[in-house]
Amino acid sequence: MKFLASLVITTGVVCAQVQPLPPTPQPQPAQKESIIVTGVALPAPLEEADRDVVVLPLPQNARPLYDSWFALLGLDAALDLQERAPGGFQADMSIRGASFGQTLVLLNGMRVSDVQTGHFNLDLPIPLEALSGVEVLKGSGSTLYGSDAIGGVVNARTEPREAPTFRILTGMGNFGVNQQHAIADFGGPRLSEELAFARDFSSGFAYDRDYRNLALSSLTALNSRLGATTVLLAYSDRPYGANLFYGNYPSWERTKTWFASVHQNLGAKTEASFGFRRHTDLFVLFRYAPQIYTNRHLADSWQGSLRRHENLAHHAILSYGAEGLSEAINSTNLGIHDRTRGSAYAIYDLRFAKRFSFSAGLREEFYKSGGTDSVATSPSISGAAWLDSHFKLRASVSRAFRLPSFTDLYYSDPANLGNPNLKAETATNYEGGLDMYVSRKIHGSASLFHRRDSNDIDYIRADANSKWQAMNFDKLHFTGEEVSVSYEPAAGQTFGVAFTHLRGFSATANVLQSKYTFNYPQESAVVQWRGSIAGHVIARSRVGVVNRLQRDPYALWDVSAGYETGRVRPYLQLTNITSTVYQEIPNVAMPSRGVVGGLEIILAGKH
Repeated sequence: MKFLASLVITTGVVCAQVQPLPPTPQPQPAQKESIIVTGVALPAPLEEADRDVVVLPLPQNARPLYDSWFALLGLDAALDLQERAPGGFQADMSIRGASFGQTLVLLNGMRVSDVQTGHFNLDLPIPLEALSGVEVLKGSGSTLYGSDAIGGVVNARTEPREAPTFRILTGMGNFGVNQQHAIADFGGPRLSEELAFARDFSSGFAYDRDYRNLALSSLTALNSRLGATTVLLAYSDRPYGANLFYGNYPSWERTKTWFASVHQNLGAKTEASFGFRRHTDLFVLFRYAPQIYTNRHLADSWQGSLRRHENLAHHAILSYGAEGLSEAINSTNLGIHDRTRGSAYAIYDLRFAKRFSFSAGLREEFYKSGGTDSVATSPSISGAAWLDSHFKLRASVSRAFRLPSFTDLYYSDPANLGNPNLKAETATNYEGGLDMYVSRKIHGSASLFHRRDSNDIDYIRADANSKWQAMNFDKLHFTGEEVSVSYEPAAGQTFGVAFTHLRGFSATANVLQSKYTFNYPQESAVVQWRGSIAGHVIARSRVGVVNRLQRDPYALWDVSAGYETGRVRPYLQLTNITSTVYQEIPNVAMPSRGVVGGLEIILAGKH
């Protein structure tokens, strides 16, 4: 009842899950079609997906409306974001009750999830300006992506701009916020280059909660007779005050990320990808007395894939490929460890547009755990059928797994202890849904899902006087419902609402305390509006309501606006307008009302 009361109070301010409206099956004027690459073996129209996939676009002119990519993720009520500070410094994310380690994060299809700990899975190294949008696959995705894709997959995407651009953004706000961002695109259809830069600084809303962020990226695109080539280079450096993040300590932390990827099309049917990621973590338990307790971690990962598809009779496509992944860590606390994985997969896809689709796939992943060679099998089957031109039914069954992180296995401090005998997590996901294209302006979606997990990993203890110990849960089940509706009354205007209800069960939780698993939201809702005003101002308003298990519900209201015409465009971002007192992570306070204002300057490009 508390949650419903909060939702009723906040629904006076409209806001919602922003999703491009797919075209109605009836003849309409030509419009740009949304093509997804996440959750499908080959790019496909969004309306033809037989899995629950959400697209969160970031139009170039909408950048002043969002302070970070977490604001974009917050448009989906099914994504549980647990930030320890604005902008996502040390944040966790879960989907449908899965832990943060069970959510796989990709950058242009390449893994950026961290082998040290799932706490760093959201350390996206690129500036927000370089992001073109985010795609979210809900439910198991191990057939396509391997380990970690139990609750879902988040794929951040970058794309070369269609025309030369040079933009600068600068702003200031309370809590000592200071930011400078820039992006430059140049070149043509054959060869193009995009350079992006971001610097964000805050003296902190409280003691030992300051942060600095530096991010740089380069995206090079080349079209040749061989095929399309893209090269992405990125770097980020993030020091921040971590007061109470890991217990009652005035801690400090600094993470750095180096990322490089190459994607090469080899003709029309084959593509190859290669990626490297290095992540370092310097952790100081007592910020001003580092000699007491300091950890240094360096984690490297190398990944490569070769994919191909064959066109078969009767509109069918067979996609298959092989992938390799090598991970290593050198840590003062965790020690020196490495592991290598190899996998092969095949997916059969049959599709008749606006009639039905069917997909069946299997992945075999080979890895070594505890000195023993092991194999993880990840099958999936999904299908969809159009009842008529407005309604589509879809259903899927899939299997997923996750290997424990090195922190799960080997970490040790006065309050926490890893477990080298941990087993790999496994999960079976069942999902059914109905997508509704009522008209060109109204789109809705409803989903039911049930996930049965085995050997889930969490830190648990018997009482407050005991040490947190990494252990496997025998059984853990989650069941939930999701509903979303979006309405576009006029071009450039979007209203919508999204709601998620979740229930979890574990016999182990009745006798032991859980550190992470049972902090999930039982209900969450997002209401949003975004659009243009008088052809010169672009604005958005978002209200999110969260009711976490065994905690009081809270609501957050954000509003932002900016000019979308002219070379000099002022903007204003307001976060937590009502100064709600809340904690997304227990005992870690979040800031009150935030105000940031500044200018976006268009030096080249459309103005």
